[in-house]
Amino acid sequence: MTPYKGCKVADLGAGNGVLGLGALAMGAGRAILVEADEAACEIAKSNVESMKSTDLVEVIRATLGSDPVDLSSVDVVISNPPWGRQTPKADRPFLEAILSTGVPAHLLHSAEATHIRPLFEDAGWSSERYGEADFALPAAYSHHSRRRGRTRAAFWRLVPP
Repeated sequence: MTPYKGCKVADLGAGNGVLGLGALAMGAGRAILVEADEAACEIAKSNVESMKSTDLVEVIRATLGSDPVDLSSVDVVISNPPWGRQTPKADRPFLEAILSTGVPAHLLHSAEATHIRPLFEDAGWSSERYGEADFALPAAYSHHSRRRGRTRAAFWRLVPP
């Protein structure tokens, strides 16, 4: 069904775990959910329990770029990192973690981002922007100025040399 059937997936910036748990639902064998926010980790753990996947998922509370995270056993990375609109280059530790794994990755990022392709292609990776979508976002953070907004996201496939 998928080229990643049975693989081990790392979801970087996992939040509530939706991408990693979605990968399991689509056939991945195991998932590592890496998230810095304690409350988000608790929600992810609850979601893992709800899906009865506790023996297939490891939730790691860590800040990429600061805390060591062993990703040496993963087959593919998925990530929806901070886009860097509030804090410039907030996505950098996530992108560097992807590069350090040396495995294919799928990235959800702002459609306005212009640095993804050059960063990965300069490192010898292939990069394919294979889609875009509009997302409705509720105001969830203090920097959100409207109750509900829309944002355009791009989907990237990143493959190491």
